[in-house]
Amino acid sequence: MNKSVLYILRRFGFYLIAAFAALTLNFIIPRLMPGDPASIIFARFKGKLKPEAINAMRESFGLTNDPILVQYTSYLKGIFQGELGTSIAYFPEPVSEIIGRGLYWTIFLAGSSMIIAFTIGTTLGIIIAWNRTGRLDTFLPPALAFFGAFPYFWLAMVFLYIFGFSMNWFPIGRAYGNEINPGLNLPFLLSALYHAFLPALTLVFVSLGGWMLSMRNTMISTLGSDYITFANAKGIPSRLIMLRYAARNAILPNLTGFGMALGFMLSGALLTEMIFSYPGQGFLLLQAVTSQDYPLMQGIFMTITFAVLGANWLVDIAILFLDPRTRK
Repeated sequence: MNKSVLYILRRFGFYLIAAFAALTLNFIIPRLMPGDPASIIFARFKGKLKPEAINAMRESFGLTNDPILVQYTSYLKGIFQGELGTSIAYFPEPVSEIIGRGLYWTIFLAGSSMIIAFTIGTTLGIIIAWNRTGRLDTFLPPALAFFGAFPYFWLAMVFLYIFGFSMNWFPIGRAYGNEINPGLNLPFLLSALYHAFLPALTLVFVSLGGWMLSMRNTMISTLGSDYITFANAKGIPSRLIMLRYAARNAILPNLTGFGMALGFMLSGALLTEMIFSYPGQGFLLLQAVTSQDYPLMQGIFMTITFAVLGANWLVDIAILFLDPRTRK
């Protein structure tokens, strides 16, 4: 079997074991907590429900008196069928539908922000490292490091106050306008972009410095390698050395970090989504915690786990093609 294929399958097996362990913990931990979702809902009605109703609620949440192994088998079967239970906060909506709605907005906001910040930050890091002691190298790293030190939720509130309340350039909440009908139409897409601009700007502005400094430091270390000196001695064009020899090797640590960040992206930018009332995964997770919505919390944690493992596996595949050493 080809070494590259074997490497990919071996890494997939490792992540499969990690996913199985995460699913098992996701099943066990909520069952170790006191109480259950049915009791929480029953208590909220303050005597308006008959005691017999609690048993029906327990069945609707998949809480039975069956042996733990039977419950675990039913839990795995439900996951493979896409049935994650019923939400408490949004009762009686299925958890899968609620997560699906929040997932689209989180991927749109946090995903696009992360890709933009990674692309711009990495490109700036390459340019600044190649032109060390230049004007950009003197000004940009300390400036972006300064702004990156601020909590992103604080910058979000500052941007919201300046551009939302004071100047009234951007909306102060929601993912699209009240008068817009959601769908694949131009008014909805423009409204979604307009509402996402300010929270996306916050996320890009805060994370840009980290990507740039990481790439700059790795690039400077790579430029001191013997093969770069040898390439310069051979008279290879500077642009080719910068992009093909130095940047291609220096980007590998950043790419690994990007894979990790891309997986955790699905947890949503919690505080940013709260400040802008943006209906993403982070906002849903906050509502699930405050409502003690165990099924929704389990579903969101499972989504985040699978996203992190899947993103890391894709990064492993990308590194396999970018770094010839991994193929050996």
